[in-house]
Amino acid sequence: MIKRILASLFAAAALVSHGAEPTPAASKTAIFAGGCFWCMQPPYDNAKGVVKTVVGYTGGNADDATYEKVSGHRTKHRESIEVTYDPAQISYEQLLDIFWRNINPTQADGQFHDIGLSYQAAIFFGSDQEKKAAEASKEMLGKSGKFSQPIVTEILPAQPFYPAEDYHQKYYLKNPADFDAYHVGSGRVNFLAKIWGAEAKKK
Repeated sequence: MIKRILASLFAAAALVSHGAEPTPAASKTAIFAGGCFWCMQPPYDNAKGVVKTVVGYTGGNADDATYEKVSGHRTKHRESIEVTYDPAQISYEQLLDIFWRNINPTQADGQFHDIGLSYQAAIFFGSDQEKKAAEASKEMLGKSGKFSQPIVTEILPAQPFYPAEDYHQKYYLKNPADFDAYHVGSGRVNFLAKIWGAEAKKK
């Protein structure tokens, strides 16, 4: 018993020393597609209660996915983000709020300057509860007066999620200058600032 306790303590210490936090036993996952997945990772990484984020691909009809195939629109996957979170600290509804505040929900053909199926926004629900929450949040956003055009973001059943290549993970930390240039150049930053004003954040 003592050996098991010590082993657990050492494992936890190793996680902390590598900058990771143990995943809570009651953690859940949520999947969103918001255009370029590089731009969706910072807002979720910075949210209290989010344990881990992984960018990748989902929603397609192929048994695997790579950036080359997805960006070539050969698999019908979308660039997405899988968010692991602690529901005791952040709710699914709050994750939805982060999602809406980082996309253009009135754009159907992609997101900002990125056009094509792989960039189309969507909420991928994993349960009836998530589906109802997503539909309610979409309806609320439509009635908020923030947008003059209809909210067209799709709400779809979750499908297998394929993590993207390592160089895409935490791209904003690995290549900050390149990320900032893209983030602004894509039109996302200016659009969000126009819609949300002081509530919008660059990262």
